[in-house]
Amino acid sequence: RGLVKHFPVEGTREIVHAVDGVDLTVGQGETLGLVGESGCGKTTVGRLVLRLLEPTSGELLLNGRDLARLPAGDLRRLRARMQIVFQDPFSSLNPRMTVETLLARPMQIHLDLSAAAREARVGELLEKVGLRGEHRRRYPHEFSGGQRQRIAVARALSVNPDFIVLDEPTSALDVSVQAQILNLLKQLQRDHGLTYLFISHNLEVVKHMSDRIA
Repeated sequence: RGLVKHFPVEGTREIVHAVDGVDLTVGQGETLGLVGESGCGKTTVGRLVLRLLEPTSGELLLNGRDLARLPAGDLRRLRARMQIVFQDPFSSLNPRMTVETLLARPMQIHLDLSAAAREARVGELLEKVGLRGEHRRRYPHEFSGGQRQRIAVARALSVNPDFIVLDEPTSALDVSVQAQILNLLKQLQRDHGLTYLFISHNLEVVKHMSDRIA
């Protein structure tokens, strides 16, 4: 409600009005498509919603709790419920980590699981996103763009979230691979009752994915 983000321009008195009074509602279990031309502030909205950026003003209500005013400790406990899949699978995965580490690290931080349970869950996640168990020992550079985005989706799912921001999740991929990732996202939503904020400038993709469009 009334979400605002202003960025001061370094060395000047100018302020960039990136997001200026946005109102959005996303219902549980639905996909809200957020569309607009490049540079209009869509990604900034997605990052504000997860408080990866601090809002200048406005409210971020999750089941009635205002995330914009939550202290760091409370916000950290809620992090597992809110995840993001970034636009570029080539830069969003740490190149020095194996797939197993990339998927297990969020669990280590947010979930009370033993090492054996984390290892088993990594295998389950890889299977869910259409990868194989032996992929766990590999590094991101050993995968195609579509496979990397599947790893990014698995990482988002690793902590059992309710809500995922999908920030142009297929725009960096070949057209033939895009359909595979979109169908995977829809299947995962059906299987796990996920709620999506789907950010894109591709109207055909948004039409395919969304229940409502803003």
